[in-house]
Amino acid sequence: MGMRFESKRVLVTGGARGIGAAAVEAFLREGARVAVGARSAHSFDAFAATHTGAAIVPAVGEIGSQREAAAVVAQAVAALGGLDILVNSAGYFAEVKVEDIDQEHWDRVMNTNVAGTFFCSQAALPELKRNRGNIVNIASDAGLIGYPNGAAYSASKAAVVNLSRAMVLELAREVRINCVCPGNVDTDMVQQAAVDSGDAPSYLAAARDRSPMKRMARPEEVADAILYLASQEAGFVNGAILSIDGGGVCGF
Repeated sequence: MGMRFESKRVLVTGGARGIGAAAVEAFLREGARVAVGARSAHSFDAFAATHTGAAIVPAVGEIGSQREAAAVVAQAVAALGGLDILVNSAGYFAEVKVEDIDQEHWDRVMNTNVAGTFFCSQAALPELKRNRGNIVNIASDAGLIGYPNGAAYSASKAAVVNLSRAMVLELAREVRINCVCPGNVDTDMVQQAAVDSGDAPSYLAAARDRSPMKRMARPEEVADAILYLASQEAGFVNGAILSIDGGGVCGF
């Protein structure tokens, strides 16, 4: 497919693991320089240790507040000398029953998934406007349909979906903004949720069965969609909400 992103400067929040890491690797293969967003220096270092020689720089820190998100974006802009693409992939997921959701869980989900997405986008806007750049937000099929034991997560990802649409109405002529909604993806996050359930084999079987295709997505399949939306091939795609879930949102 060639080097679609040669000389492009990309920040991927949550870039040290899961979907974010797959997106970082895909951008690198196509010539980008990438700031890898990570909650801690340890997380970035673990990623960098397996990507020696790659054109990556760290953007370390929490993103759950306006101040924190701005600091992470500023790291990326300083290290890369500007910014062309922002991928908001950082997220938090844990299954908690409605009756058991407490303030701490609610705040962590909303601050990471919603506030982090918004405030990173806000902080990146001056650079993205200057460079006619774009944003790809990572939501979830849980933002389109409800998930049991996932009320806070579903609410947060529905917010990301509509946040993406609302921002397009203000920014469409300067910055493209699109959103992907993966279903179950075979990442360490899902594997950990399976362990936490107490019956990992049954959990993973149910995760596969939720899709009519009877499997989970590979992180690389979501990364391919992210790169398409971030590329010039998608130059007239704005406000798209792209499901990558094997048909799961079609019904049961």
